[in-house]
Amino acid sequence: MLVRHRERHRTEYTGWSRTAVLGANDGILSTASLVLGVAAAHGTRSNVLVAGVAGLVAGAMSMAAGEYVSVHSQADTEQADLARERAELRADDKGEHKELMAIYVGRGLDPSLAEQVADQLMAHDAIGAHARDELGMSETLRARPIQAALASASSFAVGAAMPLVVTALAPKTSLIVFVSGTSLLFLALLGALAARAGGARVMPSIIRVTFWGALAMGITAGVGVLFGTVV
Repeated sequence: MLVRHRERHRTEYTGWSRTAVLGANDGILSTASLVLGVAAAHGTRSNVLVAGVAGLVAGAMSMAAGEYVSVHSQADTEQADLARERAELRADDKGEHKELMAIYVGRGLDPSLAEQVADQLMAHDAIGAHARDELGMSETLRARPIQAALASASSFAVGAAMPLVVTALAPKTSLIVFVSGTSLLFLALLGALAARAGGARVMPSIIRVTFWGALAMGITAGVGVLFGTVV
């Protein structure tokens, strides 16, 4: 009797983890930049907070809608490809068998073994074999629009809440310094967590995310100063 050993791999989490990290990063960066821009334009604390909260809600909804539409489009494509594959299996079962066999030969199996593998896999689950080995689809990487939308919106909201909390608590005279400093710290921590979760090097991830974060916040603050001076 074969006992299946279930291993856990990082690729199993790439779909939702990518969405969560991207959402949190956008939440921190866009909200901090918005707060700094309004503060640099000499907005009051209440104005800054109102703008930040509006940015949180709008950003979370935008992320959810965008992720849902994008991933749903991927799901529609997957379903269309599967429907086409089912039709091809009904119309030319032998041709599809040869196609699957050729894939296995291309991966290094000798023709006789490739034929046996194709025979057994098609007898067990023909559409599953073609989906996996011809189309590159798998249950792990299957498109999940609702999950992606919820993960994106919630992670954005959590990320956006961080600079808002700092905005509410920081001294008014040092608001820009506190928000920018803590936001860069939050981004660095997020970059480190994302790198560790994905098995990548931590320091390059931290440098990358803090550099672009500082650049975005600096440009937005500069625009706020210019706008506040002109208007």
